[in-house]
Amino acid sequence: MTPVVKEFLSSFDRLPDSEELEIALEILKRVIHVDFPPLSDEDLVLNAEAIFLELDKQEAAHKDS
Repeated sequence: MTPVVKEFLSSFDRLPDSEELEIALEILKRVIHVDFPPLSDEDLVLNAEAIFLELDKQEAAHKDS
């Protein structure tokens, strides 16, 4: 990830929820027509693993609270 992208995401994370939603919607409107190349099986597996690890982390945090 480039420094510019990291700074953008850091700024995004500091926004109130309503502004995060507004930006997210604008980004989605802009990328909906982008022709992304298909993901490889390896990419799909890595992304699925990251999602499940995050869900496990959230579930564990929820049980501890």
